[in-house]
Amino acid sequence: MSPSTVGLALLLLGLLALVGTVIRVRTRFTQKLFLPVSIIAGFLALVLGPEVLGRLAGLAGVGAFEEGGLFGADVMSVWSELPGLLISVVFATLFLGERIPSPKRAVTLLGPQLSLGVTFGAGQYVVGILLAVVLLVPLFGVSPMFGALIEIGFEGGHGTAAGMAPVMTELGFEEGGDLALAMSTVGIVSGILIGVFAVNWAARRGHSDFLDSKAEMPEDEQRGLYTGEDRPSSGSLTVRASSLESLTLAIGVVALAIIIGQLMLTGVQALEAALWADFVEIFAYVPLFPLAMLGGVIIQIIADRTGRGGLLDRGTMERIQGAALDLLIISALATLSLDAIANNFGPFAILALAGIAWNVFVLFVLAPRFIQRYWFERGIGDFGQSMGVTATGLLLMRMADPNRKSPAYEAFGYKQLVFEPFFGGGIITAAAIPLIVQFGPFPLLIGMSILLVVAIVSGLFYFGRNPRFKNFEADPE
Repeated sequence: MSPSTVGLALLLLGLLALVGTVIRVRTRFTQKLFLPVSIIAGFLALVLGPEVLGRLAGLAGVGAFEEGGLFGADVMSVWSELPGLLISVVFATLFLGERIPSPKRAVTLLGPQLSLGVTFGAGQYVVGILLAVVLLVPLFGVSPMFGALIEIGFEGGHGTAAGMAPVMTELGFEEGGDLALAMSTVGIVSGILIGVFAVNWAARRGHSDFLDSKAEMPEDEQRGLYTGEDRPSSGSLTVRASSLESLTLAIGVVALAIIIGQLMLTGVQALEAALWADFVEIFAYVPLFPLAMLGGVIIQIIADRTGRGGLLDRGTMERIQGAALDLLIISALATLSLDAIANNFGPFAILALAGIAWNVFVLFVLAPRFIQRYWFERGIGDFGQSMGVTATGLLLMRMADPNRKSPAYEAFGYKQLVFEPFFGGGIITAAAIPLIVQFGPFPLLIGMSILLVVAIVSGLFYFGRNPRFKNFEADPE
């Protein structure tokens, strides 16, 4: 891929964002739905890309647009790689520029969030494997490995699905990779649609502390603009321009956090290759971004303890994070594949609908009972992640809490440190297919059922009732 093609792909993302901004400013429909520009621009790119315009061009005999739509195949190739790269930038900046809180506050926020995340993840295995054993295997003759597709596709997302494809092929589940990618596609599309509906529902029913859907909302706020004197600062300079631009320093720190994460991941993978890779590969499929976040935490701790924390400005880090998230969402939506769904409809549709139903149940029924304060802002993030893309969870949190006044991002970040090594591309996700092949579906089903019961009981009767997990504004030393 030539550098000029990469540059063109990035320029086109910026242009799509600009067009999406114009659409948001000028259409009441997008304003009433609180649709971010990144979603508008992403769906515009999907329509103008090979999945829609390209197909129509092929039917009309216009071969020039068939392969890559309006943008060309090379640009689409660049966009297809960007989400996996940019998600590490998003997570590396989660804690940079902020004082790392005390362990007591971290545990207070982590407990109910982790319980909710495990309920989403373990429940996807229980629902999927139960359906496979009771209905799909005897009725459609599919492999028992079919039952793991909800978690691989929904919780893991496109990256995990692609990473697991060689394993599934090697273990005799040749269509598993395509089905997992299709499940991821269903997850992200339904996650966005249901998530946007949920945000609007929460605003109208008063379940969100920070959204107001009433008609008297200021027009510029509906349009998504700042005007006049209400423009907040985007960040503060931490080094003098004669030495180095502050943004350049911030980008360098983010790069260092990602490199630290990559070194940690490489080290764990090397250890695995030396000790147990012949039996099963686990860390080979652990994604980089949770370790990139840990790299950011390490840098922030070192900066605080050496008295250099003032060099890391939170506002600047949020601008980097926001830009990376916007570009990630546009490129991810632009490169969605619609083929796999049409080619594998029957049992796949049953499994996908069951997975969606479970996630909706957890969000609307269990989340308010697990999380005593800001349940919607915190629950919607886990819902978005559990539907296929971590960035969707961040996006929905951004819609539910646009000014980041709740602890949703903070709690989500803590949960990721504990959750991601196991679910959504971690140890359990990577080991699920080999475990089903070697021991059958029932050991994994029993294990996930026990984990699910523990998560639900702790969420309902401990985190959901203990006052300790309600009063967390103070950050005691």
